[in-house]
Amino acid sequence: MDKKILVATLYIKDGKIVKNRHDFTPLGELRTYAKRYNDSGIDKLFVLDLSDDDEEHQTNLRTIRELNRIIDIPTCGGGNIRRMEDIKQLMYAGCKQIMLNAAKNGCIDLARKAADRYGKDRILVSVHNVDFIFKHQNEMNELFHEVLVMEESVLDAVDNLSNTPYVVLYAGDDFAEIYALLERENARGICGPIFNDPQTDIMQYKANLGEAGLWMDNFKPQIQWAQLKKNSDGMVPCIVQDYQTDEVLMLAYMNEEAYYKTLSSGKMTYYSRSRNELWTKGLTSGHLQYVKSLTADCDYDTILAKVSQVGVACHTGNPTCFFHEIVKKEYVENNPLKVFENGYHSIVNCKATPKKGSYISELFEKGLDEILKKLGEETTEVVIAAKNPDREHIKYEITDLLYYLMVMMVETGVTWEDVINELAQR
Repeated sequence: MDKKILVATLYIKDGKIVKNRHDFTPLGELRTYAKRYNDSGIDKLFVLDLSDDDEEHQTNLRTIRELNRIIDIPTCGGGNIRRMEDIKQLMYAGCKQIMLNAAKNGCIDLARKAADRYGKDRILVSVHNVDFIFKHQNEMNELFHEVLVMEESVLDAVDNLSNTPYVVLYAGDDFAEIYALLERENARGICGPIFNDPQTDIMQYKANLGEAGLWMDNFKPQIQWAQLKKNSDGMVPCIVQDYQTDEVLMLAYMNEEAYYKTLSSGKMTYYSRSRNELWTKGLTSGHLQYVKSLTADCDYDTILAKVSQVGVACHTGNPTCFFHEIVKKEYVENNPLKVFENGYHSIVNCKATPKKGSYISELFEKGLDEILKKLGEETTEVVIAAKNPDREHIKYEITDLLYYLMVMMVETGVTWEDVINELAQR
């Protein structure tokens, strides 16, 4: 049996997340809502553009682009797709897959062009009945990676006509019915209101489905508690890092119950030595820690947890528990991202507090055209240096180019975080 997935759906209207395709009630702030899905254990996200015109379409694309900068799980973009340009824009907005609508004229021709350009693995199709599949049985496996079946009542017919894997839309919340739908041979996953609801404990749902016999994408440890070396209290220390920045957030301890609770819930759970009780980090404060990875050290006596931290890690309100400096020796920062961030912030400060006689301050005063002129000059210098290959000269010119590139970024409001997130989506 193949691994099964749970899929959530986000509906975008006028640049906002709304309740569904019929109810345009806004659901809340994008970043907060997106991170709930990102950390909950949802395997994939359908993102549907409900725009009525090209202007709103562009607004919704900006929201989808921002969404994909926030989350790590793959997104499949759909809605208002009429031409290859719409598919390209959704790809550029960070969607890993595209969903076409079988009810729209020209769906097969568009799918063929899209599959040829981007690959079949990135193209899905939504169907309400079996007519489309019946008419295009030969093209289904050739053009589509997956089908979204909008009506569960037609599944028997779908299974008889095609072996293309599908995700089924299920409107209810009955566990036995969900299990039965996922148990079907061609069923890859399931979506519906229960999985859209941020209050649904997705990790627990996966655990329940796994215990019932399905293969789910959840945490199954390669190292059991018995293999870890405990301290004199029978516990294992756990160092906690932010999974994106690697910043060390805190140190806590786990016993066996905390270890397996962490794995089943997807939320960091520890044992409090002072209170002699189990505690899930952030359960009362809301500052939860969602598990991204757990790793044992060489001696199996310490765990390194990489987490998505909601809010702050420290009870004092500090982002990290490690902030009391004992000693510090100045050193040259060689972490590439830190170097870029430090350089960027120095330029931001230069713009905010201009200095007389500073060339960079003069550039900002003259405006974007002058900055672009300087950037063009530095680009040409790199090209010339590369044509007369001298490693030191090339290195010097690239450094100049990157510096003035950052000047342009500051002037236009683009950050290194924006660039890194965009690169990660490519």
